[in-house]
Amino acid sequence: MTISDREAARRAARGEALCAATVRALTGDAALHYSGSRLCRNMRPLPLHAPHLQTLPTPHDPFRSLRGAADGAALRLRHSDAALHRSLLPDSPLERLIFELLEQLRCETFVPPGMPGIAKNLRERFEAWSRAVHETGVADSHVGLLLYTVAQMSWSRLTTYPVIEETEGLIEATRMAIAPRVGGALAGMRRTRADQAAFAVYARELAAEIAAMIRSASGEAADADTKDEEDQKGVRNAFSLFLDFDEKEEDGITLAHSGDSRVLKASEQGYRVFTTRYDREVYAGALVRRALLTEFRERLDERIVAQAINVPRLARALKAALAVPQRDGWSFGEEQGRIDGRRLAQLVSSPAERRLFRLEKHTLIAESMVSFLIDCSGSMKAQIESVGMIVDVLSRALDAAGVTNEILGFTTGAWNGGRARTDWLARGKPPFPGRLNEVSHLIFKDAVTSWRRARTDIASLFKADLFREGVDGEAVTWACERLRSRVANRRLLIVISDGSPMDAATNQVNDEHYLDHHLREVVAQQQARGDVEVLGLGVGLDLSPYYRNSLALDLTAPPDMTMFAKLVDWIGSGGRRGH
Repeated sequence: MTISDREAARRAARGEALCAATVRALTGDAALHYSGSRLCRNMRPLPLHAPHLQTLPTPHDPFRSLRGAADGAALRLRHSDAALHRSLLPDSPLERLIFELLEQLRCETFVPPGMPGIAKNLRERFEAWSRAVHETGVADSHVGLLLYTVAQMSWSRLTTYPVIEETEGLIEATRMAIAPRVGGALAGMRRTRADQAAFAVYARELAAEIAAMIRSASGEAADADTKDEEDQKGVRNAFSLFLDFDEKEEDGITLAHSGDSRVLKASEQGYRVFTTRYDREVYAGALVRRALLTEFRERLDERIVAQAINVPRLARALKAALAVPQRDGWSFGEEQGRIDGRRLAQLVSSPAERRLFRLEKHTLIAESMVSFLIDCSGSMKAQIESVGMIVDVLSRALDAAGVTNEILGFTTGAWNGGRARTDWLARGKPPFPGRLNEVSHLIFKDAVTSWRRARTDIASLFKADLFREGVDGEAVTWACERLRSRVANRRLLIVISDGSPMDAATNQVNDEHYLDHHLREVVAQQQARGDVEVLGLGVGLDLSPYYRNSLALDLTAPPDMTMFAKLVDWIGSGGRRGH
């Protein structure tokens, strides 16, 4: 029997609620909750310290995987002293990555007595991640295979479970080769796992040994310090399909990380796309059942009502900020201005009369157009309710102000490259293929549809499985071309995002900065043309490395009138006052 979209959404919500209750019970932290399959504290997502804690919303990653990830996160919070851990972290990013994984595995060995279900959940989560690494080819590279082997060996030694059968043959040669060099550290970790500081000594030793192997294999051992950044790139590319690792939890707004792509710089053809065969442009509302859309809309309306947003006031402010004064006839009977010749006779008959002048009348004409382009990558799910509220309110206010507007989004049609990657594999993996996924450009509200008619479709932003990965540069180009197709004396594109461009398959076969380098080029080109103003609205992130005119929002608190007033001022100024 097929489960309806509504029932699936309800089950997912119940599952997250149960997982959150378990985490709170295990940690004693009442502020913990789940949002968009991500553990949060007071609306702020917590860092995931190991790749197997990342769950993907696919049929191959069922609810029990989320339970395992929740149990793992809870044990980490309960059994790892965060301050001590930070003081023990290695300096090298490569070693730090391995050290984080080992500390997570250590914490997962402390299953509370009488709770065998937690042990089962943890094992199933790690094994599900292991199979996914194998199936998607992450372990095909030298670095990927070495890291995967270390993860399997460490997990097996600490938990006493055997390595998973499906990949035992794959890792056997690597395991035998490195065992003499890491065996002592593995034994020490098992022996000292109850003492975090003592365990760290052996974990750092193992991390340093593996990092040295990677550098040596890459011919970089002689200059390890200066090549440390390159090591980190290799690791992140190898594990990027499953890694959501934050080095530390920070308060406030952070700066987006960007860099230059050697592949893109070296390419005579510039930015490349392996295939556009599977790309699509689709109205998002058509992807959701109408009954579920109605439910989403009701949820969005409740949020807006709770915040007491004054939409007419915003509309007046937007009209003043975006409209251009245009001449609209004359105002007669004024006491100053130009003399009205038709009233000269009145001056003779009534010398004291002063209302003999006329003034030009000007009306604010809003011939601008504003497009919102929303990053629908997986990480945005945690913030989409607040983002949805912002764009819905602004679209409604713009409509009331007579300003044409549309709401767009971008994501990918699949995780990990989808059919595009399958075609690439079938053609023998040609090097540096460029963008290697199927992009999906979404229309939530187009320019010719009023907010009132589109209000239900806008709520399709809440459909969780739309959120996958993001190819920002191509989406910006697409949105700008849509703007240029409309007649307007001012065009603004507002890109709403919480991170750098990310498509794991593309980054893995090119380099990690391929997409964000392309985004910077696209934004610069669009700005140089001068007919579209491109603004970046960062969700908890400073997007200034990509957008010259940007503003960062802290959405840990729900959007209120103060925030909307700031947004209106920023939009009207073309982002020049954003900071």
